[in-house]
Amino acid sequence: MRRVVVTGLGALTPIGNKVETFWKNAVAGKSGSAPITRFDASGFKTQFACELKGFDVTQVIDRKEARKMDLYTQYGVCASDEAIKDSGLDLDTIDPFKVGVLWGTGQGGFPTFEEEMKGYVNGGGSPRFNPFFMPKTLANMAAGLISMRFGLQGIVQTVATACASTNSAIMDAVNYIRLGKATAFVVGGSDASITEATVGGFNALKALSTRNDFPDSASRPFDATRDGFVLGEGAGALILEEYEHAKARGAKIYAEVLGASGTADAYHMTSSDPSGKGAIKAMELALEEAGLNPNDIDYLNAHATSTPVGDLNELGGIAAVFGDKAPNLHISGTKSMTGHLLGAAGAVEAILSIKAINEGIIPPTINTQKIDPKIPDSLNLVIREAQRKEVKYTMSNSFGFGGHNAVVIFGGVVDC
Repeated sequence: MRRVVVTGLGALTPIGNKVETFWKNAVAGKSGSAPITRFDASGFKTQFACELKGFDVTQVIDRKEARKMDLYTQYGVCASDEAIKDSGLDLDTIDPFKVGVLWGTGQGGFPTFEEEMKGYVNGGGSPRFNPFFMPKTLANMAAGLISMRFGLQGIVQTVATACASTNSAIMDAVNYIRLGKATAFVVGGSDASITEATVGGFNALKALSTRNDFPDSASRPFDATRDGFVLGEGAGALILEEYEHAKARGAKIYAEVLGASGTADAYHMTSSDPSGKGAIKAMELALEEAGLNPNDIDYLNAHATSTPVGDLNELGGIAAVFGDKAPNLHISGTKSMTGHLLGAAGAVEAILSIKAINEGIIPPTINTQKIDPKIPDSLNLVIREAQRKEVKYTMSNSFGFGGHNAVVIFGGVVDC
């Protein structure tokens, strides 16, 4: 069976606009949460989020071209640019029909849709829409424009499984490469969700934290006082490549994708199944595909959004899968630093999982002061400070509205 490895990384996050900055700040436990500057949030129950800082699209994309793109597409192109450059792939010599794009998003061009509709209403109903309104809002446009920018003519698709989108995309890319339908993929996700309608909508669901007086510590997975997630934005990109091809060209290989699995809860629109059976099965299938036992996993990057119900359901599932091996497993919730990037969450968390293998450091869960007493005592949560540890295998969990569960396992590459 063809093996699939990671040869390039790109990140655009609330705690760093490049991979190395992102990793450094994650290890240091830096919070990306602050009062919203994108719009006047004074009338909202939640007035803070994890916005990007100092993002300058013109460093990668010409300003005229950028105007034709929704913000989520700009983020995606910029992260992909870093990942492709990092991979060292020579796109002039590789068969373009063997390189594709699998891109995840939760909302697509929602910022453009909201802006144009406000203009329509405030303009007295005059139908003067931007000529790029329709293409900018399409959920597939990031994938399409990434393929156009880099001349990638293989399989180009968009995966939309809400907050599980990127892990779902990784699973699809791995299977396509194993089947011989592609040599490499740009895989990732992006969302630009800090808009009035998104904040208002999640407030209506009572999903967001409302700690307006302490925004930098509002995202607190596993804490007894957690009150909801913090909205984030950004993008993450990985280059997945067939192992023999990467080896032959002398590529730098970060990790191997050993297992990737997906299941559904078939339970509720927005809430995970309290029995955890969907998440449990996804983790078990990923382990089976990777040929690993629970005691082999050194680090698990949890979905851990900081919602009262979600954290408990996930950790209960982890305890069920890992059993008496759970104390050897180190778990952290890095959304405590980045906020929840929705469709991009899996990509940036995959990057942290891979860097943990490369650097022997497990990034922390910040802001957690008092662990919820309902959390199983057997679980080893990495709280407040990063931990140094040899990491051979990592698991990254992503779960999305609609009951989507997607789990990916990475490992250090063994030449065999």
